[in-house]
Amino acid sequence: MNIDRNAPMSAHKEIFIEAPPEKVWALHTDINGWPRWQPDVSSAKLEGNLAAGTVFRWKAKGLGITSTLQEVEPNRCISWTGNSLGMQAVHVWTFEPQDNGTRVVTEESLSGWFPRVLKLFMPAFLEKSLEQSLQVLKTHVEQA
Repeated sequence: MNIDRNAPMSAHKEIFIEAPPEKVWALHTDINGWPRWQPDVSSAKLEGNLAAGTVFRWKAKGLGITSTLQEVEPNRCISWTGNSLGMQAVHVWTFEPQDNGTRVVTEESLSGWFPRVLKLFMPAFLEKSLEQSLQVLKTHVEQA
């Protein structure tokens, strides 16, 4: 799955985590557990198994989001689409084994009227959001 590179907002970020992909995957894909370690996520509920087509509902930065898993390739890739007020998102995460760890790549695009407005006032919003998500993931995996 690919993000919409023509969307009003899109970003690509990556980080190296000193842990095997299985460990990174386990924390990242425990969607119900996101509120325990992601400061911007106040609730998250996976409505079924971790599989393509499964819906999850979550709240991030006060915004309610309904997402649908699109790809789930254990320890390798997870992607979803999401809808919220005036916004459609596509988010892709990949986990690549490397010597002594994992290269984590995340890409996201935001379409709709809300990202168009957001871009006027906070043009780096998505880049900063992805950087923060990666850093929080790295910190929690490496400390576990």
